[in-house]
Amino acid sequence: MRVYILLFNARTENEGIHTIQMGGRNKILMFESEDDATRFALLLEAQDFPVPTVEAMDSGDIEAFCRAEDYEYEIVGDGMLAIPPENNVPEPDWDTANPKPMEAEENESDIPQNELDSIRRRLEGLL
Repeated sequence: MRVYILLFNARTENEGIHTIQMGGRNKILMFESEDDATRFALLLEAQDFPVPTVEAMDSGDIEAFCRAEDYEYEIVGDGMLAIPPENNVPEPDWDTANPKPMEAEENESDIPQNELDSIRRRLEGLL
């Protein structure tokens, strides 16, 4: 299922995903609606959070990321009102002042070729 998440410094070496901390745990919000994700991003910006980018992703990829990083996730249904927390993390895991563009690595990827081909086909389908 396609969902929308919020990224900071998208497509840079310094990319970070928006999470909400609850009880010492990080939770990623996956929005079913791009409009709802955009609305949430604007609410974050209004609260002086760094400006996030709304990105479409496959929910399975986000769920796998959450399992690997020991994060939780929540699917925000279409039309549900999600309100950002009032407080920002004092020190994010990524540097807000120094977004460096990603550089292509010359070594082989850790991702199997068939998985890369699958991702490439999905991305081409978005065009």
